Amino acid sequence: MTRYVLTLEDNAAFEPWREMARAALQRAIPPEALDWRIRGGERDLFGQITDDGDGLEALTALPVAKTVTLRASCIARLRDLLCHSDPGRFALAYRIAWRVQGNPHLLEVVTDADIARARIMVRQNREDCHKMASFLRFREEPVQQGERRRFLAWFEPQHHILERIAPFFSKRFTDMDWMILTPRGSIRWDGKELVCSPEPCEQPELDDGFGELWDTYYASTFNPARVRTKAMRREMPGRYWKNLPETRLIPQLVAGAEARVRTMAEQELQPAPAFHERLRAREQLPAEPMPDVAENLEDLAVQVRTCTACPLHCSATQAVVGEGPADARIMVVGEQPGDQEDLAGRPFVGPAGQLLHAALGEAGVDRGALYLTNAVKHFRFRLQGRRRIHQSPDAGHVAACRPWLEQEIALIRPKLIVSLGATALRALDGPGMAMSDVRGTSWTVGRGENAVRRLALAHPSWLLRLGEGALGESERQRFVEGLARLRDFPDQSGS
Repeated sequence: MTRYVLTLEDNAAFEPWREMARAALQRAIPPEALDWRIRGGERDLFGQITDDGDGLEALTALPVAKTVTLRASCIARLRDLLCHSDPGRFALAYRIAWRVQGNPHLLEVVTDADIARARIMVRQNREDCHKMASFLRFREEPVQQGERRRFLAWFEPQHHILERIAPFFSKRFTDMDWMILTPRGSIRWDGKELVCSPEPCEQPELDDGFGELWDTYYASTFNPARVRTKAMRREMPGRYWKNLPETRLIPQLVAGAEARVRTMAEQELQPAPAFHERLRAREQLPAEPMPDVAENLEDLAVQVRTCTACPLHCSATQAVVGEGPADARIMVVGEQPGDQEDLAGRPFVGPAGQLLHAALGEAGVDRGALYLTNAVKHFRFRLQGRRRIHQSPDAGHVAACRPWLEQEIALIRPKLIVSLGATALRALDGPGMAMSDVRGTSWTVGRGENAVRRLALAHPSWLLRLGEGALGESERQRFVEGLARLRDFPDQSGS
């Protein structure tokens, strides 16, 4: 049997192997007739097989015998497989491609020896990517004033994973220039272009002056009560330690862990954080009765800020009370405070409030003549990393805050109440009123001196979610037109 020698670089990407494998498959060359070699690798025992590439020329001189097709799933698996550093990966990949021609479902046979080996190698590649994402450390380099921040990192991957892991770093660190150097090549990002080079690199001197600060941070976050040395070595193998500055602290931190745990156990109990104290009080004590009706807005504000009628007070920074003239003829009711309102203690100061203020200006309405408030007085949110993501209040939160809203209406006695969004509409008119039925319309509630006009409009936060497209611009214009009706409302200023 004629044997053909096909030679590739050790760091060869998928495409060079694919071209050679396609040529061999089209000419029906069985796996045992191919010798896949790495350029510069060892010769055979008698020095008869060289790595000069003549095998590919001899192979392509043969006539094409058949058309070859591979499924996308098979190509993806082979691409992952060839990221491995095992010299036998080229032969294994070709053997799988050859066998798939007669058995399209071969990749699903996990007990097959070739498939089992390929799965192990792919898993090792993924583990190497995980380690690189976890243990790579960027060091900042000095730059001229006005230049983008520039960072440099060194890592020693076990396999050829740079092209596979590069998109992860470019998506995560888009706002700075950086370069990752490795013995297997490099990755560079300049804010616009991601470049992977197969040229091996030498380890540079890396010191950005933050080593001592990082050591202090790592030591302060080390938990001596949860020291599991076997798990630490399994998750962070020793081969990565030399490039991680904090690892030199681990031996002394582990050695002193037992003594630190004893010291912690001997300390007296400390008071729980205020959040937990408030939450525990809410769970263990009966609901407090609503305080007496306030005589003015100042007294009402004091009562609202101490409200514990629903669990939202446990996590919110503070209650946010209404703001505006005590004799305002128009009251605007929103849903609940947002992130910025919760921190500032004032209504409508965040992005939605800024949109509302701009729309009021376009409509010719004096913002200072309005009383602005919310149906719910505390901010409801969920944590996403460090961000507090808005969550709509439920019926229980609305019901708990309804007495506060009713007192605001009773003290101000507005002649027009504008509800922004569905939550405010339900708080004022009950669950039977649908926003889709009344948006943009007005009606009268009560009779005689107690008659109050009502107007339902969209909430500005909904307009923000629509964006700047045609629909968003159309709905924003509709919002401004709705607010313009406030300008023509009689006796707006209260004079």
